[in-house]
Amino acid sequence: MSLADRLFIDMCSDIIENGCSTEGEKVRPVWEDGTPAYTIKKFGVVNRYDLTKEFPAITLRRTALKSAFDEILWIWQKKSNNIKDLNSHIWDSWADEEGSIGKAYGYQLGVKHQYREGMMDQVDRVLYDLKENPYSRRIMTNIYVHQDLHEMNLYPCAYSMTFNVTQEKGGGQLILNGVLNQRSQDVLAANNWNVCQYALLLMMIAQVSDMKAGQLLHVIADAHIYDRHIPIVKELIRRPAYDAPKVWLNPQVKDFYQFTVEDLHVEDYVTGPQIKNIPIAV
Repeated sequence: MSLADRLFIDMCSDIIENGCSTEGEKVRPVWEDGTPAYTIKKFGVVNRYDLTKEFPAITLRRTALKSAFDEILWIWQKKSNNIKDLNSHIWDSWADEEGSIGKAYGYQLGVKHQYREGMMDQVDRVLYDLKENPYSRRIMTNIYVHQDLHEMNLYPCAYSMTFNVTQEKGGGQLILNGVLNQRSQDVLAANNWNVCQYALLLMMIAQVSDMKAGQLLHVIADAHIYDRHIPIVKELIRRPAYDAPKVWLNPQVKDFYQFTVEDLHVEDYVTGPQIKNIPIAV
């Protein structure tokens, strides 16, 4: 069993056994048939993944790593807010007829700001600081921009990454760690998807910064399981689990903006069967 499997099973069990139900309360999401989408939730779930030990993909069911990588490239590398630049359909429900999701996600990362060193967007600022001042405690991004919320088709769920550099004992290699802050998460549909995405982001940025990817700390303010997902999750966490897959990036890529989906390599990813047609609350 991978560490990611153990963390996922423990988290889901805790939510189901000890969580707070929103049934009967005023909730925003609805199911396709218009029924309110209630949840059982836990506040302040924190999971820590060590990328020096394993890649944090669960094996209870398959996480589509190539598609997850494509989406994180769409947001962080292309800095796009248009689904026409994305190779999956996960954002279709939130896009307008032109394909835009408004001033959300990649749009915010691509907005240039004035710094002492000149005009840069948030991604380029991170890359610059990791090269020039890696021990800074100010290397972070934030896409939850209040003045633009009214122009976002969906408020950001994973909204902030904080990067922090440590060093191996004895003056060894620099280690890049990250804290992913998430205001809300649909645990069945998105938990491991997000974990794998930001693990890959950490790996990409570490590689182009001549560092090694270290720990990813995932902080979720509202970790929830939807009412119609509870039987699915109960079946999922009873399944057998396997060892974590081997995942690496093309070591020849030294420029963050040159990574493509083809640079992601996955081996020995043994999983349980996929769960199809998971209902998604909108």
